[in-house]
Amino acid sequence: QMKKQCDQKLLVRMKTECVPCSLNLKTQCPAGYTKITNGTGIPDCRYYLEIKTHVLSFPGCRHHCMKEFEQPECCQGHWGP
Repeated sequence: QMKKQCDQKLLVRMKTECVPCSLNLKTQCPAGYTKITNGTGIPDCRYYLEIKTHVLSFPGCRHHCMKEFEQPECCQGHWGP
């Protein structure tokens, strides 16, 4: 018997918002995503603070998150719902 459905596994990656590294320890990934970085995350971004007429830029941290899901797909030579 030939398989008719060949679902594809997809990995979706995203990064959390850039915040001060000291505050990033408790940052959570969105629902359904798994955090793949530890501690305060990765210091690869900058966040901005607006003070009156000035905007200041500071180095910050963010976490990397990932989610795995299956995309339904028909096997080659098959089609339909």
